[in-house]
Amino acid sequence: MRAIWNDTVLAQSDDTVVVEGNHYFPAAALRREYFRDSDRRTTCPWKGTASYYDVVVGDAVNAAAAWYYPAPKDAARTIAGRVAFWKGVHVVD
Repeated sequence: MRAIWNDTVLAQSDDTVVVEGNHYFPAAALRREYFRDSDRRTTCPWKGTASYYDVVVGDAVNAAAAWYYPAPKDAARTIAGRVAFWKGVHVVD
C-alpha cells in the first residue's frame, strides 16, 4: 500500500492494519521529511487520544492529514506504532 499526496509517496508498506476503513501504516514506513508535528488532538472512545502530523510537500501544507495513537486503548492495540491518513491523501495498492 502507498499513501500519496500531491504526487508524492508519503508512506509505503505491505504491512498495513485496516481499522474502520483506514489503512494504518507502520511508523517506520513514513518518509519523515514530509511530516511535522501538529498541535491537533482528538479523542475516540474506544481507541484513545489521537495525535496528528501536518503533511508538507514543497510549499504545500495539508494540516493534520495524518494521525496516530501514541498510547491506544487495549481495544485498539493493533494500531500501536502506526499512522493513518485522510484529507485528500490517497491510499492505493
